[in-house]
Amino acid sequence: MQTVRIGVVGIGNMGSEHAQYLFAGDIKGAVLSAVCDIKPERLEWAKEQFGDKISYFSTYEDMLKANCMDAVIIAVPHYTHPEYVIKGFEAGLNVICEKPAGVYTKQVLKMNAAAEKSGKVFSMMYNQRTNPLYQKVREMVQGGQLGELKRCIWIITNWYRTQAYYNSGGWRATWSGEGGGVMLNQCPHNLDLWQWIFGMPKRIRACCYEGKYHNIEVEDDVTAYAEYENGATGVFITTTGEYPGTNRLEITGDAGKLVVEGTKLTFWKLKTPERVHTFTCEESFQPPEYTVEEITIDEDPPQHRGITQNFVNAILNGEKLLAPGVEGINGLNISNAIFLSSWLDNWVELPVDPELYYEKLQEKIKNSTFVKEEVKDAKVGLGNSFKN
Repeated sequence: MQTVRIGVVGIGNMGSEHAQYLFAGDIKGAVLSAVCDIKPERLEWAKEQFGDKISYFSTYEDMLKANCMDAVIIAVPHYTHPEYVIKGFEAGLNVICEKPAGVYTKQVLKMNAAAEKSGKVFSMMYNQRTNPLYQKVREMVQGGQLGELKRCIWIITNWYRTQAYYNSGGWRATWSGEGGGVMLNQCPHNLDLWQWIFGMPKRIRACCYEGKYHNIEVEDDVTAYAEYENGATGVFITTTGEYPGTNRLEITGDAGKLVVEGTKLTFWKLKTPERVHTFTCEESFQPPEYTVEEITIDEDPPQHRGITQNFVNAILNGEKLLAPGVEGINGLNISNAIFLSSWLDNWVELPVDPELYYEKLQEKIKNSTFVKEEVKDAKVGLGNSFKN
């Protein structure tokens, strides 16, 4: 195979962006071969953009039968991610899945098993892993420059959304349609980076406030506390109801501290590890000596194109995946634990009990009395790399 034929399923905000850069030839060794959407107006938009150069389908089943793809990008509502990924593998395709991997780990475990069985290339669209800033942070943390890890705090509140945003789709911000709010829509990238850089916690205690700032039934304000095997702790705070917002990641270790705010990375490096200094220093209030380094990252991240190019390279020449699809369950385990902890008002161990989480989610759906406001379809073809 010299060229990978890629189809896109779901051409809403993100799917339309994937289709556009593929059609434009931005991905070396790949072409856009087909798109699929159940909404006629979206297919009409696609035909205006791509003409007769590709194939068009109103059902995924017809698309799979047409033998017009080597790979597929899944960009449909959250609940159907695992189902569509599995069908792609069963049809002999390589697959990229948009975030999140799914809504609950029970379905994602089945998806990962299907991926393993297929032997095909499977990637998550975790475009933030292409960001040189976070790559540098991960390199420093996992390379031991911070020593023994103590704490990780991420305040990510620059997700401001109006009520009109939540009214823009019938599936948005409902337990039955989306399966959650800010944790499943805006934060999967952050949860993935959190565990990619700092590791998976062993247990979580969290509070999720549902409909605090908007007329929705799912969470729009969350505070979570995590504990790790080595005694380290973590805090994750997010909301779609604050403005101006903050995006600050702070990681502290025995040998120093990293702070990421915006595009700025600052490293405080202790000359003596804190655990050594505290038991050897003879002065009561004397802190360890340190140096401060401002680390500049000038390179722009390739974002979605970077993940797609890496995926194509993996198919064509075996390049190592930056975001293996089977790792999508990690961030989902964290968000499921956050939800479950809030619902049970108790600590939750990771990985979560997949059956218990599924049971409690079904209760939320069954007991819902929420009536969605008048729904207006969001415009298609106007996807933004950083907003969902």
